[in-house]
Amino acid sequence: PRHGGLLLAVHPVATGFRAARALASRLPDSLAAGAAVWLAVVSAHMAAWGGLVCAAALLGPAAWLAASASVLKFSAALRLLLDHALRAAACIEEGDLDCARREVGEIVRRPTGGLGAAHLASAAIESIAENLVDGYTGPLTYYPPLGPLGALLHRMANTMDAALGYRRPGLYRLGAPSAHADTLLAYLPARATALLAVLLAPLAGGSARGALRAWLEWRGATPSVNAGHPIAAFAGALGVRLEKPGAYTVNPRGRPPGPGDVRRAARLAVLVAAAYTAAAAAASAALARLI
Repeated sequence: PRHGGLLLAVHPVATGFRAARALASRLPDSLAAGAAVWLAVVSAHMAAWGGLVCAAALLGPAAWLAASASVLKFSAALRLLLDHALRAAACIEEGDLDCARREVGEIVRRPTGGLGAAHLASAAIESIAENLVDGYTGPLTYYPPLGPLGALLHRMANTMDAALGYRRPGLYRLGAPSAHADTLLAYLPARATALLAVLLAPLAGGSARGALRAWLEWRGATPSVNAGHPIAAFAGALGVRLEKPGAYTVNPRGRPPGPGDVRRAARLAVLVAAAYTAAAAAASAALARLI
């Protein structure tokens, strides 16, 4: 995000991204350097935020709760993603593709300058599905067993992947440890998110059968071994074809997506997030009783 302010200045996604890039610029493109950067940045953030939670605990339960909630809030976020996607849908509906390209450009890595309406809607839906895991269900997966720092660990791993893990000149080997760590931590939440998308598709005006069929058939269509799961499930649920030009096509028998499909994808994401939150809360309560 390009917005300023104090919260962005201290947000672990922003500080982790900047630190990873700064360290990487000073190191050789090697696996050892990549592992060192990952450990340094993630450990520093875990120690800093963990120290904040511990210090707050010394002040009493209310302070501890506030600090823990802050860490969880920084770790699990969905609203900004959906805001950009829904604004993009409105721009497409109004025929203002330049506006839609700007909004979609905030939530995807691909260039948006030459994308038409259907490809812009596709990019928005793909981003909703993939980043639902990266920014919300993934962190919540690790909250019950590890608390707010478990959620932060997943968020930091995803941030390191965003900073270093995708292939670009100078980071082919240095970025590999970050990419592999993110892949490992996202393995379970990506599949659980796809399953919930299948189950909840009818509540968003979609098809559970279509979601299941597309998930089973097209989950391996994307280069990422995890992203294809929620993307395929969302494509099938909505009955649309999702395509990154020159890279992949998911559910090719579906129709081209439009702004209404972006809105339905956002609705499905909220439903999945709500169900995942309830499941995480129940798991936390169960673990607390065991302890």
